[in-house]
Amino acid sequence: MTPRSQQQLSVLVMSTLAFTVCFAVWMMFAVIGIPIKAQLGLNETQFGILIATPVLTGSLIRLPLGMWTDKFGGRIVFFVLMLSTVGPIWLMEFATEFWHFLTIGLFVGLAGGSFSVGIAYCARWYEKERQGMAMGVFGAGNSGAAVTKLVAPAIVMAYGWTMVPQVYAAAMLVTAILFWFFTYDDPAHKVPAHVTVREQLQALKDPVVWKYCQYYSIVFGGYVGLALWMTKYYVTEYGFDLKTAALLAAAFSLPGGVLRAVGGWMSDKWGAHRVTWWVLWVSWICLFIMSYPQTEFTVKTVTGPQTYHIHLGPEIFTALLFTVGVAFAFGKASVFKYISDEYPHNIGVISGIVGLVGGMGGFLLPIMFGALVDLTGIRSSAFMLMYGVVWVSLIWMYTTEVRKLDLIKKPAIAADGME
Repeated sequence: MTPRSQQQLSVLVMSTLAFTVCFAVWMMFAVIGIPIKAQLGLNETQFGILIATPVLTGSLIRLPLGMWTDKFGGRIVFFVLMLSTVGPIWLMEFATEFWHFLTIGLFVGLAGGSFSVGIAYCARWYEKERQGMAMGVFGAGNSGAAVTKLVAPAIVMAYGWTMVPQVYAAAMLVTAILFWFFTYDDPAHKVPAHVTVREQLQALKDPVVWKYCQYYSIVFGGYVGLALWMTKYYVTEYGFDLKTAALLAAAFSLPGGVLRAVGGWMSDKWGAHRVTWWVLWVSWICLFIMSYPQTEFTVKTVTGPQTYHIHLGPEIFTALLFTVGVAFAFGKASVFKYISDEYPHNIGVISGIVGLVGGMGGFLLPIMFGALVDLTGIRSSAFMLMYGVVWVSLIWMYTTEVRKLDLIKKPAIAADGME
């Protein structure tokens, strides 16, 4: 019989690999959407809908997938999910109309639901004090977004965008087979059979769960939205070609995925609250700077009018984007540390709810980015929107967590002073 520690490692490694491939597929339109936009003559809003369509189903399916993981186990659910996406991915190359891409994209998007399966599957294999690390390592599969930005442009340049779905379909099939042969089941990880769907869904009434949904809508929803949007942003704002733009956009996607494991370790060490608090502040400051549009103004001086131009060059912008990617990576891990600490017996359901709302953020944001650009003509309006979302999260955290901690500490300080 395989030792428990070896089973843990095998489950974690294979789940992370599978999630990386699933996430790469989920983010496929971030690259191939640009030549498709040119081919179909889409406007900014239509482009936002195109790249966001897979995110819709990948988000909506997370709750039922989390519930099924609790009921049937992560191994079988993850395997069937990956197999179910192979056909739709392959069919993508035959699409010719806008509605073709949207319809097939809905089925391809199922790959994004793999998060709520894998996060619960991996967490249950580890002790509580190591769950943050395990979930962080698994969550590093978000780097699949960077994989797409590094691999897909090269394929597009060499063979055209239609080759990308063929390569991804083959990769998904091979990964599913490897996953099945190198992972394990543990009946103890399943919820009792008598637990009903209605009982599982009671978590929807918990206001704390919705607060974590809000946090995740920015650290994950924002990550997905920007991962989909940044390649085109670099092309239109700075005039880079597709390959260079995708490479620069990977400066956000790669740390936003890989460093999630570090965020898990930090959350184990310092707690989910402290890590999330600083993540939101760093994101808020960076997004404020990034949201400032290119501006030219004239000042009347004693020597005559002086014209000034304010803008973020690609170097400074990329540095800020990288910082936001790092912060989001830590935040994605810390939010799920909250969940494993407070809901150890129904991680699948809670992660499904939080993942669904976070994923819906990733679906809505690219559409809103496109609509804002069409309405205002300001490309940095995307960062203005995200700045506002982070501000809401900071206020919510202060009123429900930071202020509460301050009120707890004050009586203790007063009591010490009386002694």
